[in-house]
Amino acid sequence: MPDRSIKILLADDHTIVRQGLKLILSAHADLAVIGEAANGREAVDLAEKLKPDIVLMDVAMPELNGIEATRRMVAANPRIKVLVLSMHKEAVYVREILKAGARGYILKDAIDTELLNAVRSVAKGDGYISPAVSGALLNDYRKDVTDPVDLLSGREREVLQLIAEGKTNKEIATHLNLSVYTIDSHRGKIMEKLNLHSTGELVRFALKHGLSD
Repeated sequence: MPDRSIKILLADDHTIVRQGLKLILSAHADLAVIGEAANGREAVDLAEKLKPDIVLMDVAMPELNGIEATRRMVAANPRIKVLVLSMHKEAVYVREILKAGARGYILKDAIDTELLNAVRSVAKGDGYISPAVSGALLNDYRKDVTDPVDLLSGREREVLQLIAEGKTNKEIATHLNLSVYTIDSHRGKIMEKLNLHSTGELVRFALKHGLSD
């Protein structure tokens, strides 16, 4: 691996997607895939351990979604550059992950040359937004929509994702090393802030806003 190659961490829960990306990227001398993560929590851990130049990140992943994973990576290391690779064109996904600290957003159906351009642009310190999503993003900003997700704390977003994944309060408490009482309190606050009244409504909200897939 040349010293000046761009070191890349792949984060996607689909093995075939990671394999395809690795083939495309590894064919170029200036790019090197140094690690792979199958969920958001693993991506955060590997980013801290491997210190890549770029994290190529999916939005909807188990354990920890790409938005929260990006937020944690950038908080831990502001020099890390996250480039999102997603199938979602909706502005809500783009806006949320850019606010979390991502430097670029491209679609999974992008051609190879766009992927390579995006990786190299972000590595240089520039941003990159797929033309296919930039129009939706501009329209969304013009409407100045307030996103209800902003009302939730990081911990509340994490609890909401786990609720949407079908976990019980007891399972969430064990997963996060918190008491069942604390999780119940978080659930109540989430429902109050979002004006939701059932687990089904919480799950639908999480799906709509990209906190679960």
